[in-house]
Amino acid sequence: MKIVFMGTPDFAVSSLDSLVKAGHEILGVFTQPDRPKGRGNKVVPPPVKQYAAEHGLDVYQPLSFKKGDDAQAAMETLHRLSPEIIVVAAYGRILPKEVLELPKYGCINVHGSLLPAYRGAGPVQWCLINGEKQTGVTIMQMGEGLDTGDMIDKVTVDIGADETADELMDRLAAAGGELLCRVIDDIGQGRAKAEPQDDSLSNYAPMITKDMAELDLSMTAQEVHNRIRGLSSNPGAYIMLGERRIKVYKSTLDTRKFALPAGSVGDKDTFTMVCGDGYGVTFTEVQAIGGKRMKTADFLRGNKL
Repeated sequence: MKIVFMGTPDFAVSSLDSLVKAGHEILGVFTQPDRPKGRGNKVVPPPVKQYAAEHGLDVYQPLSFKKGDDAQAAMETLHRLSPEIIVVAAYGRILPKEVLELPKYGCINVHGSLLPAYRGAGPVQWCLINGEKQTGVTIMQMGEGLDTGDMIDKVTVDIGADETADELMDRLAAAGGELLCRVIDDIGQGRAKAEPQDDSLSNYAPMITKDMAELDLSMTAQEVHNRIRGLSSNPGAYIMLGERRIKVYKSTLDTRKFALPAGSVGDKDTFTMVCGDGYGVTFTEVQAIGGKRMKTADFLRGNKL
């Protein structure tokens, strides 16, 4: 099938890679503009652009589809490419009605949740923060609402007890790529059937922000553990230990109950912090500001709590 692909982060690369390997004709790849990243503010292309460049695919990086000369040029490009279908995966741009209605088969979206649950920009992170045991990927026909389009197919993925957002994102990306190719085949063969979403079962997963990152140890151990998992590694949860800011990437639950107030160090040999319910969370991978990310055992060799 003749496809225009739209996506930006690593999550989207798996979907694009699956389409390329399945032999579909990728007419063009739309992704967000290159942006400064890291301490040196070096301008870095998004992962989808890097993949497209490595595979000789044409890349387009409009600032908007809604207004201005840039939007007009983007629309002219889409009309020239004349795709049969547009595939969207974590693009990070709102598509106007003119784009949604342009291809023969419309636009489909690869979304990292079991819709109608967790509509929005942060579905993977929020399902972990909320302690869900399962999630998945839904491919839907895109409409003008936010992740409200009719669902074409789903795949369910179990969540590990200590699994982080980075780890879960990778597994969902792979599952989504496989599902996408099946859906594209079904659409091309006229087998695809779309099912409307039940809005009464929906909830919203807003974008994760940096002001969510500081851990509140008055919460239960499970809630603290879930927040660490959901925020790893971007923006990354952290605690203030005295005047030191310690970023926490991974953790496990400690089954012991401590007779200590929340926020105390329960076990200095394992970096276990006491939470509001008396149980502890053991930090297993940390980073001091200005230092490197490392296993807690390595961190404790040079740092006393």
